[in-house]
Amino acid sequence: KMSFYRNAVWFVKGLQEYTKSGYEAAAKQFNTGDLDVNLSGRSFVITGANSGIGKATAHEIAKRGGIVHLVCRNKERAQEAKEEIVEHSKNQNVHVHIVDMSSARQVWEFAESFSKSNSIHVLINNAGCMVNQKELTEEGVEKNFATNTLGNLTAHIVTMIITPLLQITVSSGGMLVQKMKVDDLQSEKGMFDGTMAYAQNKRQQVILTERWASQHKEIHFSSMHPGWADTPAVQLSMPDFHAKMKNKLRTESMGADTVVWLAVSAVASKQPSGLFFQDRMAVPTHLPLASSRSSPADEEKLQAILEQLAHKFKP
Repeated sequence: KMSFYRNAVWFVKGLQEYTKSGYEAAAKQFNTGDLDVNLSGRSFVITGANSGIGKATAHEIAKRGGIVHLVCRNKERAQEAKEEIVEHSKNQNVHVHIVDMSSARQVWEFAESFSKSNSIHVLINNAGCMVNQKELTEEGVEKNFATNTLGNLTAHIVTMIITPLLQITVSSGGMLVQKMKVDDLQSEKGMFDGTMAYAQNKRQQVILTERWASQHKEIHFSSMHPGWADTPAVQLSMPDFHAKMKNKLRTESMGADTVVWLAVSAVASKQPSGLFFQDRMAVPTHLPLASSRSSPADEEKLQAILEQLAHKFKP
């Protein structure tokens, strides 16, 4: 079966490239000067910023003097993250916004009020979570739809209202095992598999990034794969994978490196808009011979569905 082929090829590739040793090998080619940037006066919105890759990214941006807006769902955890970032970076310009990114209505309201008083240079779209396969009920389907497909929807809403100069989406190499299923965007057909539903949503993100890039020339879009990083989301959602791979996983800051590079370096902003990055390099969005490409008509349909949904939630 094609899905077996894709999964096998992907896993071998992952062991080589997505692990800590994969990062260390890639990092030999990095130009360290790319991140020597003074970000004072530049503002960044980071969704899902109270832990994992979002928080590690916020740390690096704050350290370089940027104005950081953490958009989080949980007030206590957001406050803790803020205090930690301020203490480490000595940068007081860190602000918390409590928004549930799975509520499109809340996202509209936040984006509209936020854009009235702030102009944003960079939007880092990192919210979204995997569903633990051990808690699969009907609610599992709902929860996955809420945080991922709606995550794509809310990213669209925020981008169109806030209109940053750069928009970066934290996606996943897991999307390489999926072809976009425009007739089953919520992964409701057949047995529900949280990991595959997550990969399906990440495939949708990459397609949307390419489409938005071709339509909105005033914004520079990128998506990226952080590699296999040891984050709370991975521990919670993929406990078996985490247990097996623990010693091979990247640190959170290794996972965040390409997000930071895309957000702050002059070199990255000179890359064409709409590309998918891994370890500071644009990489293909399909595995060889994996027949995972969608027709332009299906891609158009995906975007149309999201735009209709967005309109529904407009306050």
